[in-house]
Amino acid sequence: MTDVRSADSRADQVGAGSLRGTAVRVGMPLGARSGRPVPRPYYGGAEPRHGAFKILYVCTGNVCRSPIAERLTRHELTDRLGARAGDILVESAGTWGHEGAPMESNAAEVLVEYGADTGGFVGRELLDEHVIGADLVLTATRDHRAQVISMGHAAGLRTFTLKEFTRLVKAIDPATLPEAAESPAEVAERARVLVRAAAALRGWLLAATPEADEVDDPYGAPLGMFRNCGEEIFDALDPIVTALTGVARVTV
Repeated sequence: MTDVRSADSRADQVGAGSLRGTAVRVGMPLGARSGRPVPRPYYGGAEPRHGAFKILYVCTGNVCRSPIAERLTRHELTDRLGARAGDILVESAGTWGHEGAPMESNAAEVLVEYGADTGGFVGRELLDEHVIGADLVLTATRDHRAQVISMGHAAGLRTFTLKEFTRLVKAIDPATLPEAAESPAEVAERARVLVRAAAALRGWLLAATPEADEVDDPYGAPLGMFRNCGEEIFDALDPIVTALTGVARVTV
């Protein structure tokens, strides 16, 4: 069984310690307006990534939290990018994934309430190929994050809990990111710069408590608990999708 505390420490060392070194090696200048770090290309020994940008959500069974996050993200991308939503690919899997299973009925109900599509979902067990193919891995808990990182594949610099990534993204000055653009390649580059900037901040901006970076599992709970989970995920996604696309959520 993975030691969550030691794996957490390794994640912070990978996400912060090595990137503290980055500030020395590549010179992390300060944004003129915000005083926050300006992201620069750095790959921590991993090869630079190319092609469409892919997000992978991970929870335990891949029938509750990660399907909600996957489908809400797709919904938000469509609302903001329209036909270009496919420039960012979104998938999910579970560390103990219910392979071939549908999402929980309460999870589907919550998605319907947000206007998100529930069709065609099939649960998956997390595999090496999923981690290798992902530019950004967002997990429900620190334990899931530790399990992903323990799989290798230079995943440490691109794996966060969902709420951890939200917290870090909020501290990044949008002016330090590439401008929102039209082509898939430019969308992907902005997203990859965002991930590197968040990794650089991980050891400097800490959560009030470790649990504050986690989304609790509603599996087996009544619909009200699923609604709470959906709201928590929906709120966490807004800063992320805004930063990825450069397009704010439209409120009416």
